Amino acid sequence: MQRRLAVLMDPIEHIKPYKDSTFAMLLEAQRRGYAVHVLTQDGLSMRDGDPWVKSRPVRVFDSREHWFEAEPPENADAASFDFIFLRKDPPFDADYLYDTQILDRAEARGVRVVNRPSGLRDFNEKLATSWFPSVCPPTLVSRRSDELRAFVTEHQHCVAKVLDAMGGASIFRVELGDPNTNVIVETLTQEGRRAAMIQRYIPEIADGDKRILMINGEPVDYALARIPASGEFRGNLARGGSGRGQPLSESDREICAVVGPELRRRGLWFVGLDVIGRYLTEVNVTSPTCIRELDAQFGLNIAGKLFDFLEERA
Repeated sequence: MQRRLAVLMDPIEHIKPYKDSTFAMLLEAQRRGYAVHVLTQDGLSMRDGDPWVKSRPVRVFDSREHWFEAEPPENADAASFDFIFLRKDPPFDADYLYDTQILDRAEARGVRVVNRPSGLRDFNEKLATSWFPSVCPPTLVSRRSDELRAFVTEHQHCVAKVLDAMGGASIFRVELGDPNTNVIVETLTQEGRRAAMIQRYIPEIADGDKRILMINGEPVDYALARIPASGEFRGNLARGGSGRGQPLSESDREICAVVGPELRRRGLWFVGLDVIGRYLTEVNVTSPTCIRELDAQFGLNIAGKLFDFLEERA
């Protein structure tokens, strides 16, 4: 019997297929003979405790110009799918939270949801680092401006960020004596109404912000070092960084060994770690990317490795 996959994602019309990791997963599912469907958040609903999916069957093509063809939407019981991938980009807002709760019901009916809804709820991509302080830089999360300013005084050179953004959005570099410090703190915390994270600046960012992909708590053997563009301190590809693949270092593997068991325990089957130098800075669980870049540079099939794992457990 043909396996069925539904992927909740941002609109497929708007992705960049040559660099989109979700698209790599769609291609792999199609190669394996799955019936592949895509939906956006408005396609997820629940009636009398049963989750329903309004999705479009698609065919996908590894092309920059014509990467998909879609059929008219179909409404189906979520339990009719073998797998549902939740791959919508942050922010992780109230609607995203409700989606995980609806997909809890799909999981209860035997659907494998990737990543597990409870894991997505519990593992904020910034705050998740708090589970692994031994491999993280000095870090503070607070709403209080006095605490955040004191952290800058203590460490002198810091990076501050909001807790619910992605792709390098709303990240600030702060140095002791910077006249903009108060404005940055006020902006990030919305005048003390929202928690922000601040970490000690890691100078090894000049060598790249490494993305390490984890499947069932085990790392892919290569990382993508995202090198900041000239005049920029953020390595994110979305902010002009360039990607350079490299084998994992010994310290990279040590970080993975610390983090991996907790990822497995929470059903976070596909995760992207952000590592600068010897430090873990984020744990990306919603829609980690860099599959396409690593596949191209090293002749890998990372999506294939993910499906191998999922099918072994099915």
